[in-house]
Amino acid sequence: MSLPSVPASPSTAAWGSVAKGFFAAGGVVLIWTGFNIVSRMGGKSDLTPFDLAAIRFGVSGSLLLPFALRRKFAATWLQLAVLAAFGGVGYGLQVYSGFSFAPASHAGILVNGGIPFATALLAWAALGYRPGRQALLGLLMAGSGILLMGLWSLGGSFAGGRQWLGDTLFVGAAVSWAIFGLLMKRWHVRPLEATMGLACFSMLAYLPVYLLFLPKGISAVPTQFLLLQCAYQGIAAPIGAGLLYAYANLSIGPMRASLMLALVPGLSAIAAVPLLGEPLSALTISGVVLVSLGAILASSAPARR
Repeated sequence: MSLPSVPASPSTAAWGSVAKGFFAAGGVVLIWTGFNIVSRMGGKSDLTPFDLAAIRFGVSGSLLLPFALRRKFAATWLQLAVLAAFGGVGYGLQVYSGFSFAPASHAGILVNGGIPFATALLAWAALGYRPGRQALLGLLMAGSGILLMGLWSLGGSFAGGRQWLGDTLFVGAAVSWAIFGLLMKRWHVRPLEATMGLACFSMLAYLPVYLLFLPKGISAVPTQFLLLQCAYQGIAAPIGAGLLYAYANLSIGPMRASLMLALVPGLSAIAAVPLLGEPLSALTISGVVLVSLGAILASSAPARR
């Protein structure tokens, strides 16, 4: 006769939830790192930034629209449309355009590292949140890393390069995503509703303009490469990373989840060396270190209002 199974103690169940939360946050780190690599591949190919945005919104919107039509949203349509304008179309067009001019390591620093920096500045200016000394130190470190990237890009522009344009677009993408995050928090929009709203409203607003007016290069790339972009841009990045981050946020808290995301700039810079052939300069390494440490300090500091 088999013995009855012993139920897990509350502490064991809690540790299991925490472990799953850290695994989820680790999945987000890997997906966002891969997003920088795959998007840079797309930016260096015959695909236009408008193609990449169409792939992102077309695939994710088509998958989520049937579920969105059957769901009753707590957020208003106007709120979801505004969120899609900043976190969907605004973010997507700027970040994909940036990959046409600047390397993946710059995206890791200026986008992934710039989002918490821009969020803190906007929350300080608009919502009245006051960072303490630790948060201020973190913001200064992250700002120094971003400044190093800006100086290097300006130096390249004098030699005939256009990295400064890509870096400017990356900063704009970080600001757009920061506005999206702050509005989502202020309006208390649930993560699943935000994910659906971003995908569906962006698809409905962007695809008609793309099909009628914008340049296209989809027919010039191999089918396998196009399928890779569809899988990553349309499923992994907007849906998979969003849901995993929402789970991690609930399981281990926003502070720990944010600390995990500080790994993205460094991993993106390292992965770009063998996968994209983009060398690491001393300025890039310094920028990665400053932005990562700054994000850790700022994310672990308690917010004050």
